[in-house]
Amino acid sequence: MTDTQHGRTTSTRTVLRREIAGTIGLLADEHDFTRMRRYRSFTFDDHTAYLRQVESLLKSLAAAGGHTTVALFDPDEYADFCADAGLEPDTPASRTRFTAELASTGPSLPYEGQPLADLVPRLVEEAVRQATWEYASSVLARTGSCPACGEDIGRSAFARASYLVARAIDTIGEGLHHWVCSVPTGQQMLLAVLHIDARTPDTVRLDETSAMELTTVLALALVTDSPCALVVRTTTHHSDRVYGWRLKGKRLRQLTAAQVFDAYCTDAASGELTAPEPGVEYCTAPPVDDPVPESRHCH
Repeated sequence: MTDTQHGRTTSTRTVLRREIAGTIGLLADEHDFTRMRRYRSFTFDDHTAYLRQVESLLKSLAAAGGHTTVALFDPDEYADFCADAGLEPDTPASRTRFTAELASTGPSLPYEGQPLADLVPRLVEEAVRQATWEYASSVLARTGSCPACGEDIGRSAFARASYLVARAIDTIGEGLHHWVCSVPTGQQMLLAVLHIDARTPDTVRLDETSAMELTTVLALALVTDSPCALVVRTTTHHSDRVYGWRLKGKRLRQLTAAQVFDAYCTDAASGELTAPEPGVEYCTAPPVDDPVPESRHCH
C-alpha cells in the first residue's frame, strides 16, 4: 500500500512538473559571460561549453513536455536589480530571482526545439527591437507641449506618423512587403521592421506591434527633425522591387530609383559600391497622397 501511494505521489509530481513554465536567463554574448565569472558562485568557465549545456537542458525540458522561455541575461541590469532589491549578487538565488523578472520585462522567446544557433540571433534581434521601442517612446514622452499651440508634441508626432504610414500602405500592391524605417541617432542607427502580407487581393495582414514600433520610430524622426528613410522590398511571383521614401518637411517624399540603388548597393562599412542583387528592380516609389496643408504642421 505504501509503495502504491509513493508511486502515485511520484506520478502526480511528474504531471505537475509539466504544468510549470520556466525561464532560462541566457548569456548569449561571450563578453557578458566573462563578466559574470567575477562571481564565485558562477561556476562555468567556458562559454562554448556553457552554451552546449544550456541547449542540452532545453532539449531535456522540452522532451519532458515542459515549456521554457529563453531570456537574455544582462550583467549590468543584473547588478542594478540586486542593488535596488538589496540582494547579494553572488548567489544562484539572486540570479534566479532576476531571471524570473526577465520573463515579464526583458526580451525573451519560447524554446520550440530550434537549435540555439538559430534562437540566439532572434533573441538578440528581439532585444534590439525592444531597446529601440523603449528609446523612441521615451524621447516622445519627454518632448512636452508645443509653445505655439499647446499640443503634446510627442502625441501629435505619433498621430502624424500613423497617418503617413497608413497613406504609404495605401500605395502598395499585392505581394509580400518588407518595410524598414531607419533613423540615425548619434552613433547608432534606429531600425524598425514591418512585414506586410498583401498576397490576397484587397487584404492587408500585418503585426500591429511591429506597425506601432515602426510608427514610433518615424514619429521620433518627426520630433527630432532627423533624417529618415522608409524603404520597402516587395516580392511577388514575378519580381522583387525595392523602393522607398525619405522624410522631408513632415512629409514622405519619393526616393528616386538611383537613390534606392545607391542605398542598397553601397557597403555600409567601406562605402564602396557592391554588385546589385540579381533579379531585383530598384525603382522610384509611388507618391504618398498627403493632402494635409503644410501650414498645419506647427511642430
